[in-house]
Amino acid sequence: MPITDAEACRLVAGHYGRRAADIRLLGAGEWSRAYGFVLDGRDTVIRFGDHVEDFRKDQVMAAHGSAALPIPPVTEIGAAGDGYFAVSQRAPGEVLDGLDIAGMRAALPGLLAALDALRDIDVSGTEGYGNWAPGRPGPAASWAQALLAISQETARVPGWRAALAASPVGTQPFDQGYARLRELAAGLPDQRNVIHGDLVNRNVLVQGSRITAVIDWGNALYGDWLYDAAWLIFWWPWFPQWQGIDITAELERHWGQHGGLPPGLHHRLRACLVHIGLDAMAYNAYRGRGDDLARIASQLTELK
Repeated sequence: MPITDAEACRLVAGHYGRRAADIRLLGAGEWSRAYGFVLDGRDTVIRFGDHVEDFRKDQVMAAHGSAALPIPPVTEIGAAGDGYFAVSQRAPGEVLDGLDIAGMRAALPGLLAALDALRDIDVSGTEGYGNWAPGRPGPAASWAQALLAISQETARVPGWRAALAASPVGTQPFDQGYARLRELAAGLPDQRNVIHGDLVNRNVLVQGSRITAVIDWGNALYGDWLYDAAWLIFWWPWFPQWQGIDITAELERHWGQHGGLPPGLHHRLRACLVHIGLDAMAYNAYRGRGDDLARIASQLTELK
């Protein structure tokens, strides 16, 4: 993590003085730590992380927020020691991940409406596919090319190939999955939308039946909007409290009631699901999370 609790308190106090009070840790993710505090009498969040481009993506995406897709505005970005900080309004609610089945049933219509709003964001002023940075196009020339780039190591996740090869899981599940992805990529349309790319991991806040915030856009991509639906499908089994809800059936019911099932649905979803599995294998190998890696490899192998 980029900062300690004591350092965070000192930085907030030094930056805002008596305007700030009641700083407390809200949570720590893979790439940042978030603290709540009161600034000028308003509930506020400050996040600390090593990657300023993640915070700038949050700032860009806040301009696309709406009632269905609430995205807290980022009011300030600055340097904090060897890393960076970002300040935003604090939205009410609890994280989606913590909902029980009754809470998820109540929140699901709002979550599906947020996916619709995300799909409808205008991307006409942007270019490219894949993980983008503010002011720059996506790095790939097509959606298929963006998906197939998962075989490459990146500066953010270096050394995962060697870690995977050295793990008990080995490289075979990844290689087989990647071969399947190559087959699927050959027939994919160049659908181009904004994708959040991480709609669990404490990145959606809910209050009752209402989505109150969609945060942390550091993984945002340009590509097929079905990717976010596939994200929910892939990770749904990891939340045992939700297993009374068939998320695939709920998505298809929602699409059927709002314009019809997307063309090429099964093919497009399958490509996204395989990519999500491959990406998760690479990341968990990098992090050295052997149990999660084994479970993801098994789940990827079971994809038909």
